[in-house]
This record gives sequence, C-alpha cells and structure tokens, in this order.
Amino acid sequence: MELTVVMPCLNEAETVETCVRKALACMREHGIDGEVLIADNGSTDGSQQLARDAGARVVHVDAKGYGNALIGGIRAARGTYVIMGDADDSYDFTALMPFVEQLRDGADLVMGNRFKGGIAPGAMPPLHRYLGNPVLSFIGRLFFPSAIGDFHCGLRGFRRDSILRLGLQTGGMEFASEMVVRSTLSGLDVREVPTTLSPDGRSRPPHLRSWRDGWRHLRFLMLYSPRWLFFIPGLVMMTLGLVAGTLLTFGPVYIGKLAFDVDTLVGASAMLVIGFQAVLFALFTKVYAAEEGFLPEDRRVRKLVDIVSLEKGLIAGGLLALAGLGGLVASLVHWQTRSFGPLIPSESLRIVVPSATALIMSFQTIFAALFISILGIRRTKETPIDVAASAAEEAAEAVSRERAGSAGSTADGGVPVETGADSGTA
Repeated sequence: MELTVVMPCLNEAETVETCVRKALACMREHGIDGEVLIADNGSTDGSQQLARDAGARVVHVDAKGYGNALIGGIRAARGTYVIMGDADDSYDFTALMPFVEQLRDGADLVMGNRFKGGIAPGAMPPLHRYLGNPVLSFIGRLFFPSAIGDFHCGLRGFRRDSILRLGLQTGGMEFASEMVVRSTLSGLDVREVPTTLSPDGRSRPPHLRSWRDGWRHLRFLMLYSPRWLFFIPGLVMMTLGLVAGTLLTFGPVYIGKLAFDVDTLVGASAMLVIGFQAVLFALFTKVYAAEEGFLPEDRRVRKLVDIVSLEKGLIAGGLLALAGLGGLVASLVHWQTRSFGPLIPSESLRIVVPSATALIMSFQTIFAALFISILGIRRTKETPIDVAASAAEEAAEAVSRERAGSAGSTADGGVPVETGADSGTA
C-alpha cells in the first residue's frame, strides 16, 4: 500500500465523516492505493462509527494527547507514505497530490505552509496568525538549520519508516515541532508545499489552548537547543563579566558622571561565574544527549571532549586554584601592611574578589572535567549483526550438543556390533 492518511480524532462527529470521504475521493481520483486511518483518542460522540461508515479504518489509542494519538496512528498505518491532518475539516484533503508527488520524488518529510497557500478569514485566530506561529517558526529556524516557514501546520506528509526511526516521544501539541526538529537534526530531506486553511466545521471550541500549548512548543525548542539555551547566553555573560572585571581590578571606571567601582566588580565576578557555569551546562547537555541518542553527535563537541581530557581539565583547574590562592596570600600581605586592622574596601576587594572568583572557577573546572569523563564512558551496544551472529553460534552449539548426546547414547545403550572374531561358530 502506498499511502495512509492518518487523522487524530477526539469527538469530531461533526466533521470526521466529511474528512474521510474527501481523502478517499482524492485517492480514487488519482489512482492511489491507500487508506484512511482514524487514530481515536477516546471519543464519546460516536466519531468511530461515523468514520467506519465513511470507509475509514479506526484504531484506538489509549494514551491521551495529540502526539500520542498520531504516533499510535503512524505505527498502525500500512502505507509506505503517511499524510496526517486534523479531522476538523480545516485542511483540504482533496488536495493531497503535492505532498504525494514530493514523497515520490524522495522527500522524507513534506510540510504544508498555510501562510503561502492561503488562510481563509476566520480560519486562524489573530493571536496565532500574527504572533504565535510566526514567532515560534522564526525561533525554530533560528535555533535549528531549517528553512520551514510554518512549523505548526497540521497537514504534512512523510515516509513512515523515516519518521518511526526518529523515535519521537512528545505526547502533546509540541509533537508538531519535534517532528520538524528531529527530522532536520537527523539530516532527512525536508521540503515544503503551499496548503490552505479553512474555518473548521465544529461547533465546540478547539482542543488547542493558545498560551499553554505555545509555551510547550517554545519549551521544546529551547530544550533541544543547548546552544541557545545555555551556550550563547553563557558566553555573552562570561565576556561581559571578564571585560568589566579586568578593567575594574585596576581601578574605578568612569563613563561621564557615572563611576563604576568595587560594587560593580562583585557583579562582574558573578556574571563571569554564572556564564562559565552556563557554558559548562551546554557542554554537559550536548555530551549526554548525544550518548543517549536524543540529539545527533556534534563533531565539534566530540573533538573538544577528546582534546580536553580529564588530566588537562584537572591541570587547568589546579592552575586556577593556585592563582586564587596566590591572590588570597596577597590579600593577607595587604592586610598585614594595615597591621591587621580595618581595611579600605575599594583597595582590598580588588584583590579578594578576583582571587575568590578564580578559586570558584577552579573547582567548577575540576568537577566539570570529572563529570564529562563520566558522561563520555561509552557503553557497548549490540548491533543487529552482533545479535544475529550470537544466535547463529548458539544454534551451532546446540546442534553439536545434540549430535554428541546421540552418539553417546548409542555407544552406551545401543545394540553392540558383532565382529568376525567374536561371532565365529565352533
């Protein structure tokens, strides 16, 4: 079978029959060997029977949520290609051929773009049309090397085997973003075609909750991009803290009538430490995600981990610790010059703050080197070839044992063979 049209369904009695008939009519018109599959998520309004009467196959998905329903439907699909779309009659299931043609041409994922195809009046709330979708799609393109203009279009087609290999896991509305992001990071062929959006045919409110589901999409995009979540903000804070701290260590800095002194030095030290910690978190996340298969391995991170070994990390941390201890000794000497009496903060803090910062960063460096070494411990993973070879060896050993057992039983308890000398007659 070439194509399965999967529609997630939760109480869509008003529209599901129309959607099924449109999709089947499109496949008949273009001679496509296909089916319509309804992934029902617990409808109580008779949607299931209406879909069957219209010619669809219905599977029940226990796990609640848009993403869970779609994953259940994709797994149950029989087609080489899958086109998914909502069962609310907002997408045009009579215009599936642009998706099919791109899939036949070798695409792994074909996204619809409602902004290029046309959005009918009243089909999309202004908040979604002018803020939610454009902003989230822009963030998706910024965080990941993707050219997709509409990250959240519900009408999209893909090769079933390609998407199942990704191991998609999100169960809610953020499933739409996960499919695009994971496909892009895995190097799949992702394309885009214009599609239209019409007002849905339901009298009840949609399942989508604007702020809740928008936050879930944004949260997913951030968690899958350690570079933008940790590394870039951390690098900016480190740079600002280091520059400001270096200047203020040698004396106050004046900008017009503003005077920046030791109070700002303490703030710069905090920025440096927090930024350094964020950069380390980016490195931790990248290594862990690559080892567990959540994100593809980053060759630059792997090269950095290989270069910056545990021993080099310990040496760097040790040198920072020595610098910090040296500064603390210098602060004691400075205190001694004051006969161990009261100190002038504008003088003493210029020694103590950089020294304490160096000590803090030294321990962060040592702990980070140890932790990255633990994350980098590679587990032995059996490949399908290894499993097949082990099974073949076990089968050969079992056959050998059976033959040995048969030979032994014949020798011990079988009928003895008479030789000429033993059986001769008198």
